[in-house]
Amino acid sequence: MSRICVVGAANMDLISYVKRLPKMGETLHGSRFHMGFGGKGANQAVMAAKLGAQVSMVAKLGRDVFGDNTYENFRSHGIDCTHVLFTEEAFSGVAPIAVDEQGNNSIIIVTGANDLLSAEDIEAARPAIAAARILVCQLEIPLDTTIAALRIARQEKVITIFNPAPGTAGLPEELFPLSDIFCPNESETELITGLPVGSIEEATAAARALLDKGAGTVILTLGERGSLLVSRGHAEHIPARKVKTLDSTGAGDAFIGSLAFFVAGGKALPEAVRRANEIAALSVQASGTQSSFPDAADLPAGLLE
Repeated sequence: MSRICVVGAANMDLISYVKRLPKMGETLHGSRFHMGFGGKGANQAVMAAKLGAQVSMVAKLGRDVFGDNTYENFRSHGIDCTHVLFTEEAFSGVAPIAVDEQGNNSIIIVTGANDLLSAEDIEAARPAIAAARILVCQLEIPLDTTIAALRIARQEKVITIFNPAPGTAGLPEELFPLSDIFCPNESETELITGLPVGSIEEATAAARALLDKGAGTVILTLGERGSLLVSRGHAEHIPARKVKTLDSTGAGDAFIGSLAFFVAGGKALPEAVRRANEIAALSVQASGTQSSFPDAADLPAGLLE
């Protein structure tokens, strides 16, 4: 079985649908409301678990209804919650979102308890990291906490997948050599390298700049164009199947969670990327984030073999 540890954020998305976005000081009536589980770490963990991986989550929640629901959501997907911690010092992370009839949105992210996940918490979770074949990290929790997790994985000889999202410039140089697989999207790559990624050739050059910083292998996700796999001496564009997109929210997390599953299961990187592309393409054909992620039983025959 694929054994994966995810260290990252868990949020609750609070989505209100309105005819138009409100002006300053204005109160509007909405047409409907939706609440969904989110946070990049949580999304990636759930995707891997849906495929059948044995997943451990390391996160921090507030002692509130959102935290309780998030914890139960993890449990319902069979995720090991030994290191999903609660705090009285902050609310769970939330993202109130307003969406108008044209699909435009305004979002306020309050990271809350995610900000209190500490390097000490990560050290306490060392056994969960050491027991995994893959560690997955992102940038929605404190940077020092993410680096602590990646360091432990390196000490314990665990393969690391680092997703530098949300994108930010000026990442510490130490992050790159700690990343066996460095997996940004187009905008994140441009932010980190300062280089364009408009064409496959430009994207390849930007990926090589990340290799020069010390990343082991770069997998650059290109949306509907698929993914670009670049290592020293090798570059391969792996296209995605053309599909009709209903909602692309969470597609990147579906890709990362699937990639971790296939790599942990021993697939070679080109094949792992091809299969993760396919699952991400399935996710954009349904609405929502975790609700759009396919279950193993819904996948085409052979995809999980």
